[in-house]
Amino acid sequence: MKYMVIVKADQESEAGAVPSEQELAEMTRYNEELVAAGVMVDGNGLLESRLGARVKFSGKGSTTVVDGPFTETKELVAGYWILDVASREEAIEWARRIPFESGEVEIRKVAEEADFGENLTPELREAEQRMREQITQQHGG
Repeated sequence: MKYMVIVKADQESEAGAVPSEQELAEMTRYNEELVAAGVMVDGNGLLESRLGARVKFSGKGSTTVVDGPFTETKELVAGYWILDVASREEAIEWARRIPFESGEVEIRKVAEEADFGENLTPELREAEQRMREQITQQHGG
């Protein structure tokens, strides 16, 4: 099962601070451990919210775009990992090993087909499979 480990933003990440060479080396070693264990599916850091936007939906077809930066740092994401592990507990154990001196991560299970029950009809499952195959062809992996 897959879990997303969400790195919470803080004032430093929102200021656009670049990790030091030592911090990057420690994170690279951690990521190499995840890859060697066969649990890392994906992972990336995100740049500060001033470079982003939010799209708000209010009624069918009605949207509003709000450019960053966003003031509530505690609600922002600074990065993530997608881990393919056997259990929530294993995801937590990997998260405990992240080489952070401070900060917070959130661990969330990625939804799977079974989580949608009968609402995910055979036709919708087939469409989902076709899209995943197309994504793989377009982007590899």
